Amino acid sequence: MSIEDLARKNVRELTPYQSARRLGGKGDVWLNANEYPTAVPFDLTQQSLNRYPECQPKAVIENYAQYAGVKPEQVLVSRGADEGIELLIRAFCEPGQDAVLFCPPTYGMYSVSAETIGVAWRTVPALEDWQLDLQGIADQLDGVKIVYVCSPNNPTGQIINPQDIRTLLEMTRGNAIVVADEAYIEFCPQASLVSWLAEYPHLVVLRTLSKAFALAGLRCGFTLANEDVIALLMKVIAPYPLSTPVADIAAQALSPLGIVAMRERVAKILVERQYLVAALRDIPCVEAVCDSETNYILARIATSSAVFKSLWDQGIILRDQNKQPSLSGCLRITIGTREESQRVIDALRAESV
Repeated sequence: MSIEDLARKNVRELTPYQSARRLGGKGDVWLNANEYPTAVPFDLTQQSLNRYPECQPKAVIENYAQYAGVKPEQVLVSRGADEGIELLIRAFCEPGQDAVLFCPPTYGMYSVSAETIGVAWRTVPALEDWQLDLQGIADQLDGVKIVYVCSPNNPTGQIINPQDIRTLLEMTRGNAIVVADEAYIEFCPQASLVSWLAEYPHLVVLRTLSKAFALAGLRCGFTLANEDVIALLMKVIAPYPLSTPVADIAAQALSPLGIVAMRERVAKILVERQYLVAALRDIPCVEAVCDSETNYILARIATSSAVFKSLWDQGIILRDQNKQPSLSGCLRITIGTREESQRVIDALRAESV
């Protein structure tokens, strides 16, 4: 018997999530992972590395609660929001019995996390405007314990209609958890659903420091929920999810000065986004540029696979979305520096000649 035969069947059959780094490339313009384009300096102040860290570092929890407008008891910190996605499935879904549901095109980790744990996943494709198909969801809810809604949605970039999410919350009350994945909410803070937590005991909000806080390399995310949900997640989380250096830097990033700096970065990205969108709409091979509330844009491009490869060969690494439902011909472009945007614009103009 081979080692592979010893593995669980669902793991043998699993297609792992293709993160930007797994996909590789040898570029010098990295616009495929929705990262902030330049590094933010921090000093490590904690030197007690001989001791295990707190499971939920107090300074990080209190700073994030203050920032998000919730009580510290409503905050759980984890290794990126990705761990939050997985903890929810581990806490709420019975393998082989319950299911999770999401609406493609959307973030790929919902299915991978469910499959890894042996929990079924169902999809209800989004409508033509990439909003929720509420009737389709209602028809599929039997046996569903968690519904994931990414808003603003990755990779399409638009906010999900809040009234539809409210309808979904009413539809699932008492039967399922609704998870609003707000990884990109700093780029449109008015759309956050955190203020709804008091009204909906089954609402959970996911957040991260990877995007607007410019700390993708830190791997630090947050789950915001009512206290009974957090208590359940605390049962299944690892004993020490955050290393001492991660907690140290996260607390600094969430200080009042850190939050001011984050908002300045967001303002800068919004200016760069406007510049890139305006330029792309003027390039012949670009058939459509979708409106975005995030730090990336989705563009439909003629002969997109050939264009993707041509730019890849020039060291400009974008994210190909062709395989996602309803995104044929689409490439996702992270908003980088002005110089990086210009490289993309010039390369696409050359493809149009």
